[in-house]
Amino acid sequence: MNYNEQNKQNAYKPIKENPIILDFTGCKYWWEIHLLLKTKFGLPDSYGKNWDALWDCLRYLWADGEHMEVNICGYSSLPEDLKKYCETMLEVFSDVHRDTPNVVFELIS
Repeated sequence: MNYNEQNKQNAYKPIKENPIILDFTGCKYWWEIHLLLKTKFGLPDSYGKNWDALWDCLRYLWADGEHMEVNICGYSSLPEDLKKYCETMLEVFSDVHRDTPNVVFELIS
């Protein structure tokens, strides 16, 4: 892999919406959750699809002070095992908000 290909793989994509709508309605598998997060947050192709990787990607994403809202929809419709799996995701969101108060996560449903 050459330098340009590696940089492209590690680059974040621009986020064009505010609020960001995370709609988990219809998700049945853990990888669908991570694909949605990767897409909506513009995460790099190298995103590791786990909660530590999500923290690593999000903790500095809005450090410039830009106000960002994230609405979490469809969470209550997740299968119980997937909802349990995603509890750590909600903890990551809480930690991001604590460290970056300009980012607000709201659980809609």
